[in-house]
Amino acid sequence: MTDIVSVQNVTRKFGSKVALHDVSLTLKKGKVLGLIGENGAGKTTLIKHILGLLKAQQGTVRIFGLDPIDDPVGVLANIGYLAEEDGLPSWMRVYELQRYYQGFYERWDQPYAEELRSRFKIDRKARIGELSKGQRARVGLMAALAYRPELLLLDEPSSGLDPIVRREILTSIVRAVASEDRTVLFSSHLLSEIEMVADEVAMIRDGKILFCDELDAVKQSHLRVTLVFENVRATPPEIPDTFGWEGCGSEWTCLFSGKAPTLDAAAALAGGKVVEQDWLSLDEIFIARSGVEASHP
Repeated sequence: MTDIVSVQNVTRKFGSKVALHDVSLTLKKGKVLGLIGENGAGKTTLIKHILGLLKAQQGTVRIFGLDPIDDPVGVLANIGYLAEEDGLPSWMRVYELQRYYQGFYERWDQPYAEELRSRFKIDRKARIGELSKGQRARVGLMAALAYRPELLLLDEPSSGLDPIVRREILTSIVRAVASEDRTVLFSSHLLSEIEMVADEVAMIRDGKILFCDELDAVKQSHLRVTLVFENVRATPPEIPDTFGWEGCGSEWTCLFSGKAPTLDAAAALAGGKVVEQDWLSLDEIFIARSGVEASHP
C-alpha cells in the first residue's frame, strides 16, 4: 500500500540558512505521527512541503502517492489542516463558513459538520471575528474534520489555548482517528499532547530528523546509564551512541540511544561495567536531544 506521506531526502534552504537537511519520514494509513522540536527546528517548513506551499529544492514529497506541487487539487482535497493561526475569515458567520467550505469539498458532510458544531457549543450565527481564540480553534477543527479528509495536518493547533479546549481538541482528534481510520501528522511543543495521541514520534532539530519510530520504541531506545570503571578517569570514555556524560573518578552516568547489548560490550572494552539503567521519559529525551526545557501545559 502507498504511504499516506512519503518525504524522501528533502533539503530546503532560505538564503544561507538550511531549514531542512536531507529529511526523510513516512506515515502509513491510520497512524498518528507526533512531530516534536524546538521553535525554528523546521516543523512548519516540513508541513508546508507536505501541503505543497513550498517545493523541495532536493528530494521528493509524495502525499497519497501524488506530488503536491504537480497535483495540488488531488492532494489538498484530501487534507484537513489546522494551525495555531487559523486563517479563518473573521467577517463570516459560522453557517456561512460551512457553506463556503461545502463549495470546495465534494465530500463535505453537512450533518457531521453540524454534529461537530453542536458538540463544540458554537453558535451557528456567530461572527467568527467575535469568537474567542478557543472557539475559533473549535471552528477550525470542525472545518478540518467535516469533509472527512484522509490526512489531518495539525501544526501547533492548541498553542495558547486553555487546558479544557486543548483536551477537547485532542479528544476529537482521537475519536476521528479511532472511528474512521484517519491518518494524522501532529506537530506540538507540548509533549504531553504527543504522548496522548501519537503512535509514532519524530524529532527534528536544526532541520534534521534525529529519530522517527514508534513512541514505545523511542522511549525504550533511550536510557540513562551509570557505569563504574576499574580505574579513575578524568574524562568519560568514547562509547558510541552516548551523550550527556556526567560524573568523575570511577563512576560516570550518560544518556544512551541504541541497543543495550552494544553498550555492555563497548563499556567492557573501556574497562567499565553497567551498574544501573533507567528508561527516559519523552520530556527527558527532548531535553537531552535539544538542549532546551520541554514545554508543559
